[in-house]
Amino acid sequence: MTRGHTITIERDGRHIRVVHGGRVLAETDRALALRETGCPVRYYLPAEDVRLDLLTPSDTHTYCPFKGTASYWSLPDAADLVWGYPDPKPDVAEIKDHLCFYEVEVPEAEVPEAEVS
Repeated sequence: MTRGHTITIERDGRHIRVVHGGRVLAETDRALALRETGCPVRYYLPAEDVRLDLLTPSDTHTYCPFKGTASYWSLPDAADLVWGYPDPKPDVAEIKDHLCFYEVEVPEAEVPEAEVS
């Protein structure tokens, strides 16, 4: 990690749900909460709990010096809605085989105010 930059990953047993256009795309009680300096908390969901049958792989790839190269998936009306790191850097190896969405539903009563989007 770069000086002053941190990433922590913790298991989060809350029920997390992803809905887009009225359709449930993912639902899990096995998410990982990734906290990274300067970024909002991101929830990485096991790929088995994501409706991959509804998503299409994208040609988009981005590179993060801390996590590695990300691959993306899309819906017909939402490009690059989902991303994951198929071969993450060793410091964040736990996120392998997990996918992340920009917006997730997390029970508000259990989330500190600063984390509610």
